[in-house]
Amino acid sequence: MTDATPRRIRLDALAFGGDYNPDQWPEEVWHEDVRLMREAGVNLVSLPVFSWPQLETSPGIYEWEWLDRVIEVLWAGGIRIDLATATATPPSWLVRAHPEMLPWDADGRRLEFGSRQAYCPSSPVWREHVARMARAMAERYGQHPAVVLWHVSNEYGDHVARCWCPESAAHFRRWLEARYGDLDGLNEAWGVNVWGQRYTAWTQIEPPRRATGPINPTQLLDFERFSSDALLELFRIEVDVLREVTPELPVTTNFMSLFRDLDYWRFAEHEDLVTDDAYPDPADPLAHVPAALNYGLMRSLKGGQPWLLLEQAASAVSWRDVNVPKAPGRMRIDSLQAIAHGSDGAMFFQWRQARYGQEKFHSAMLGHRGESSRTFRETAALGRELQSLAAVRGTRVRSRVALVVDWDSWWATSATESLPSQRLSWLQQARDWHAALHALGHPVDTVRATGPFDGYDLVVVPNLYVTDAAQAAALEVYTASGGTVVVGPFSGVVDPTEKVHPGGAPGLLRPLLGIEVDEPWPVPDGSVERIALDGDRHDAPVWTEWIEAGLEASVVARFTGGVLDGRPAITRCARGAGTAWYLGAVLAPDGLVAAMRRALTDAGLPAHDRTDPHLEVVTRADDRTDYTFVLNHGPRELAVDVPEGATDLLADGVVAARLVLPPLGVAVLASPRASEPPFITLSDTTE
Repeated sequence: MTDATPRRIRLDALAFGGDYNPDQWPEEVWHEDVRLMREAGVNLVSLPVFSWPQLETSPGIYEWEWLDRVIEVLWAGGIRIDLATATATPPSWLVRAHPEMLPWDADGRRLEFGSRQAYCPSSPVWREHVARMARAMAERYGQHPAVVLWHVSNEYGDHVARCWCPESAAHFRRWLEARYGDLDGLNEAWGVNVWGQRYTAWTQIEPPRRATGPINPTQLLDFERFSSDALLELFRIEVDVLREVTPELPVTTNFMSLFRDLDYWRFAEHEDLVTDDAYPDPADPLAHVPAALNYGLMRSLKGGQPWLLLEQAASAVSWRDVNVPKAPGRMRIDSLQAIAHGSDGAMFFQWRQARYGQEKFHSAMLGHRGESSRTFRETAALGRELQSLAAVRGTRVRSRVALVVDWDSWWATSATESLPSQRLSWLQQARDWHAALHALGHPVDTVRATGPFDGYDLVVVPNLYVTDAAQAAALEVYTASGGTVVVGPFSGVVDPTEKVHPGGAPGLLRPLLGIEVDEPWPVPDGSVERIALDGDRHDAPVWTEWIEAGLEASVVARFTGGVLDGRPAITRCARGAGTAWYLGAVLAPDGLVAAMRRALTDAGLPAHDRTDPHLEVVTRADDRTDYTFVLNHGPRELAVDVPEGATDLLADGVVAARLVLPPLGVAVLASPRASEPPFITLSDTTE
């Protein structure tokens, strides 16, 4: 069995439960926990994520008995286990014996023990010990029938995603030598003739610590790549051990949604099940919109396979400046949103709320008031409700739109000071473009810039600053075969070594788009440019460009007023059976909605005439049935028009053609699979 044939988690229902930390509680509490878990419908828990010091109290001295008893208590209660390798943080005895394994920051300061992830990812000492601990866990528990999933480490990169210590420096040099072969190759790639940075020995190269001024942008980009790879190597050390000892058990590590510091495309290649920790802010009434983008990434990382929401909050978290609780009903709709977007369950951090430590004010399924707590009542009700959605398990989301997520471009545009504007944000661009498509009624998958693009009518590329030949060719083939592609500003600017493409932007994308960018024209703070599109004017408050449209490109929108008055702002170019659009500005939300509406029409896709950001419709399906989730994330009642004859799995009945959803209301409509996913719109009678 290879990484290409993922192992499946052995559960016969949607997963429901959370992180369990029994080592924080006396043993008599464990039996009470299992009783309440059964009452709430819990069928899966994660443990013992941070218990290495309790399991190996000194080098080579293991105390397994307490964990043995916990596992037996859970198994007797019918509860399965996502078993962590307990390598999320080192025990104090290991750190004190090997202080050289502690990480350094960019100022050259060693970070101390006292939180978590107190390790350098490149440390050979750390790597040796995590491999040994993973093997010990696998050999002791890998055959236990309660164990259905391996949970490797925890939230890689959450606290230490980059290390600048001497060991990391040596590892960085080895990584660079493998990438470039020799110093001539590195010097050429890094463009060292600028500012006299030529290297004559590998030992002269250091990580990009604090310097006298701006640092070589290619060095910065390579350090981002290296740092992600270093953590991936660390992950793979444990994965290899677990697959050797327990080849039948699936492996995961919990991701952190759309997370800058790790290239999750590469991580997902080496795990069986994608899992995510998601914490949308209850204080943000539109937090569900970026959450939908995060979930689009999670289901796309392994080609549309179901994933699992492994952590969320039952109410408030403990790490924001102001930790707002979730109002009644919010936890339910947050959970059902994740399931709508392809999660095969809803898990929480954590089961029982801690009495001490850094997370004692982080909510839990079982709050400080025990079974009297509001969170227990609400999560238990959710657990019962999920039983009615068992048919959804294993189905896939139907989406006809994809958004390109490219970590090289994200890193390159955020790691350096040497850009025309620091206000141009890859992440904000991605979120804004997704939000426009969300408002127009489309769930959005994510893809690499090289595809595959099969099955998508529209592919949007908010920013592809770093562009190589394979990416350009993939987009050209997709467009020529009938697809519609929309490319955003500051794309096709540099190659993977941060060199500007000959002739400038859009570089290798020029044949596809039929335009040239003479010069980026960022908008200064306090100013705004505008474009004219379909008789309306829309703001461009951050970024514009001086565009020269070729003969094959038609101008869809022009700048109005200012230095760029009358110049092209949005272009469209026919390519084969498809079309390629270019947006040469960062547009305000209304302008993006207008532009995306035009692109959807061009791709032959429907779009909402009237938008409401609180309405969300997502369809999961198998070969026979569509399961359409209709969610009202807002504070007011919404009415929508739905296909007649559908059955609401949550209400256990046939719905009328006009469905009224209360605030935070959800319906899950089952109907025979249609040739196209149902497109549900606001009712004309909605007030």
